[in-house]
Amino acid sequence: MLPGEFDIAHSVVSRLWKSFKTTGMCSRRHEGGRVRSTTPAEDKYIVLSAKRNRRTTAQQVANQFLAASGKQIFRKTVARRLRGGGLYARKPVVCVPLTRQHRTARL
Repeated sequence: MLPGEFDIAHSVVSRLWKSFKTTGMCSRRHEGGRVRSTTPAEDKYIVLSAKRNRRTTAQQVANQFLAASGKQIFRKTVARRLRGGGLYARKPVVCVPLTRQHRTARL
């Protein structure tokens, strides 16, 4: 292969090779953005505690999480984690479609 074959700067290849030699792996740097308040394990705990008692509110789950871990999290954070785990506040209503006889009987 020629050095200019992939159109990558020499400094990039040098930096990646140096990183690979020191750490044994070559991965992308972390992207910017806000640091998450909960870890993936804590997210699983939030979803599990909500599944244990389906009637609890997000605020109650946040209070349980505070008692268990000692970390304060907001109600909206809990709601987002529950949404990520597939739990929503509303259940979709299944409607039975009306037949022609049903419609005439209602009229």
